[in-house]
Amino acid sequence: MKERLWKNVWVVLYVVLMGVLAIATFLEHAYGTTFVQTHIYHACWFCGLWGALAFGLVRACGKCRLWKRLPVLWWHGSLLVILGGAMLTYLTGEKGYVHLVQGQEVKSFIRTSDQQTRVLPFSLSLDSFRVVYYPGTEAPSDYKSYVGCKVNGQWKEEVISMNHILSVEGYRFYQSSYDPDLSGSWLSVNYDPWGIAVTYAGYLCLAFSSLWLLGSRRETFFRLLRHPLWRKTGLLWLGVCAFQLTAQARPVSVLSRQDAEKLKMRQVIYHDRVAPFHTLARDFVIKLSGKPSYHGLTPEQVVASWLLYPEEWQHEPMFRVKSERLRQELGLKSEYAALVDLFDRKTYRLEGLLQRLQDEVRNTHEKGWLENRQAKKLEKEVLELDEKVGMVLMLQKGTFIRPLPEDGSVTPLSPLRIRAEIFYHAVPFTKILFMANLSLGLLALGWWVYSYVMQEGDKARNWRSRWRRIWVWAVWMACLFHWTSYLLRWYIGGRIPLGNGHETMLFLAGFLLLCTCIWQRRFSFLLPTGLLLSGFTFLVAYLSEMNPQITPLMPVLLSPWLSLHVSLIMVSYALFALMCLCSILALSIRRHTWQRQRLTLFCRVLLYPAVLCLGIGIFIGAVWANVSWGSYWAWDPKEVWALITFMLYGMAFHVQSIPRFRNPYFFHWFLIVSFSAILMTYFGVNYVLGGMHSYAG
Repeated sequence: MKERLWKNVWVVLYVVLMGVLAIATFLEHAYGTTFVQTHIYHACWFCGLWGALAFGLVRACGKCRLWKRLPVLWWHGSLLVILGGAMLTYLTGEKGYVHLVQGQEVKSFIRTSDQQTRVLPFSLSLDSFRVVYYPGTEAPSDYKSYVGCKVNGQWKEEVISMNHILSVEGYRFYQSSYDPDLSGSWLSVNYDPWGIAVTYAGYLCLAFSSLWLLGSRRETFFRLLRHPLWRKTGLLWLGVCAFQLTAQARPVSVLSRQDAEKLKMRQVIYHDRVAPFHTLARDFVIKLSGKPSYHGLTPEQVVASWLLYPEEWQHEPMFRVKSERLRQELGLKSEYAALVDLFDRKTYRLEGLLQRLQDEVRNTHEKGWLENRQAKKLEKEVLELDEKVGMVLMLQKGTFIRPLPEDGSVTPLSPLRIRAEIFYHAVPFTKILFMANLSLGLLALGWWVYSYVMQEGDKARNWRSRWRRIWVWAVWMACLFHWTSYLLRWYIGGRIPLGNGHETMLFLAGFLLLCTCIWQRRFSFLLPTGLLLSGFTFLVAYLSEMNPQITPLMPVLLSPWLSLHVSLIMVSYALFALMCLCSILALSIRRHTWQRQRLTLFCRVLLYPAVLCLGIGIFIGAVWANVSWGSYWAWDPKEVWALITFMLYGMAFHVQSIPRFRNPYFFHWFLIVSFSAILMTYFGVNYVLGGMHSYAG
């Protein structure tokens, strides 16, 4: 009885901690970062809660005699080491900032916690600061401070830049900001003599013990792989669309298609990179009208016609206004507006409307959340329409199109790369894939339910065997088609496509298809599952809220840790998504107990690599954050929700401590409900809570 009480108290504390973390993210959104840092994350009761959980974990390890299961002991011990390192950082670490100005020697820094001056055991001076740009653009690729460091009477020249820190006698300096006139540089200072080393040791132990858990013959994962059900089913672990061009006789003058085609491969500087004119023109038309072409005209024809015949095109209803309320405010009768509709003689109508809405946002802040949100939404829609008008005005003023300089300072793209980018835009890969995968997935789901659940006998087996070959072929074609487009995007951008929300969704969909291709031979239910999940993922990537443009990465993302961090996280998300849909299938099956057992076993097996990939991905992200920002954990909403997800799914391993997880129905419902944490981590943070990670959207 006493032992059961201890276990129940520990589980309650565990659940309470997850609840506190979730509530803290919403409080931060409402009251600001300082509020939650002071009242939650840095409060004594919060540290005490973590300490109580750590004590309970140590006690549980002893009671369960985990020294007989060394991989499990190492894994839990690594979590304790990470917690210990975090506590050392909290107790002994110091954070601050220093402002370096050319010609001045600095021997101290300002501590962030109390704004007091702390003396450095050495001195720094700024020789120069410069912003490094991508060739021929105004997009920064790096920020560099050239400093002198005086240690024991000797000066050394050092360079501090993004993802390249300066470490001197335990003090770590990170590039943070700079003065507008480039005469000064702001550096973040982090002094953590014990915490970082201990925490990194915990990360290494976690990675090592995770691989040990997957490879040990005595552990649960290996026993699941040797389950008798696999002998029945087996397991192999190693292992263009119709365009609708409604050409119409236009009342405006248009550049001929033949002349416009000559502009397609001209190279310009667009979105801070060298790109074909076709890319600029296509984005221009999509931005204004919501479609890649306009009434049968090519993007080059539209842009060139705006330049050549502005007086006629300003009367063309090309600006898409999606908001019905905004259309009412402007007195528009259709979904599209002309440029002249947004001007009242020489008065710009959006300017006055925006000012009125901003006043309304301030006035409704005290009235209620709903009124304030509606006012903010309309304000955002006005700003989006204003951005479209700004593009046209920039085009007419000659500042929107930037040709390559003639002095040869910018290296032009090769003809092959230009043609590759034009081809990439010509074929709507994402649209084709989401429509095809969703359609085929629904048909395959009906096939699977009918053939595996409702039919029996040799005739049914022959029937489903013939259809199964069709679905396998469809999955392989979709996988090859997608990865061809993904590699093409990689080639065009010159970097791994993982820099924004659109690209991570493409990677996630590709990994889902790859998993389906590998495992479908032994798990027939993966055919409809993989097609449906990848189809929905492609649909999300296709949504206009995502940014499909190929742009250079911001300086902080130019790190080798980025690809590994994002890849592991997205792999875990893909596995969790597979488990969620398989759980839905398992709960839908009333007959054929062995099919439900197979689904349960499959989910239990996938749980191991999914949680381990998520955990390692989180901590690799922490290393990246420490290298870039000087802090391996900042309690950012994305970090917090990733931690909640890790803790939530981790509960499902403890079938001995929490017997409810032995029940297949409870286990599957748990996986379905828990997937909401994944959705909150990926979408909720980006579009609701915000934070440092919201650039991913």
